[in-house]
Amino acid sequence: MNNRESLLLDRLCKSYKKDNQEIKAVVDFSLQIKAGEITAICGPSGCGKTSLLLLSGGLLTPDSGRVLAEGREISRLNADGKARWRSTYCGFVFQQYHLVPYLSVKENILAPELALGRNEDRRERAGELCRILGLDERKQHYPGELSAGEKQRVALARALITEPAVLLADEITGNLDEPNSQMVLNLLREYSLRGGSVLMVTHDLKAADAADRIIHMEKGKIAEDG
Repeated sequence: MNNRESLLLDRLCKSYKKDNQEIKAVVDFSLQIKAGEITAICGPSGCGKTSLLLLSGGLLTPDSGRVLAEGREISRLNADGKARWRSTYCGFVFQQYHLVPYLSVKENILAPELALGRNEDRRERAGELCRILGLDERKQHYPGELSAGEKQRVALARALITEPAVLLADEITGNLDEPNSQMVLNLLREYSLRGGSVLMVTHDLKAADAADRIIHMEKGKIAEDG
């Protein structure tokens, strides 16, 4: 795990247009995501949680405000610059998984390393993640042969294979039963103890309780910071 600066969200604002109306998804939102800390973002559907996550990883450009990391203002980088930064700094776990259908479980997990053209062999780590996440018997299977919970765990393993500084996760336990949910939360804690930061959006109270910090959002703003 690389020791890197924390991610700073500074007065972020993001709005959308729908039916000639402006919808304010994120409003003047500031948050420092510290190294080694798990932060949970909670709140009702439509309060801006997912938009905040996408802004944090440079997948959305804010209307105003800044995303700062590694001494750079990420929100000012062009598309290629953001992609290069994300490839080494961030790991994403999306609700839709976004697994490559024609790659096996192990190949999906290794895909970020292959895309980076890394010389180092990460196959051992991929195998370790499969074992930790209960995917050992699924390594040669394809996404179409997996349950929703298995796809979710593959997506998590893929996000962690590069040992990113920050993990951004949307409903990371949403399709998991109690044992698998606890397994995932244990892995996130291990990752944070090695210096990684987690920013997760969740409706799961047990997942939120496992965080070091809980941010409650309402109407795009911080309603409570506990």
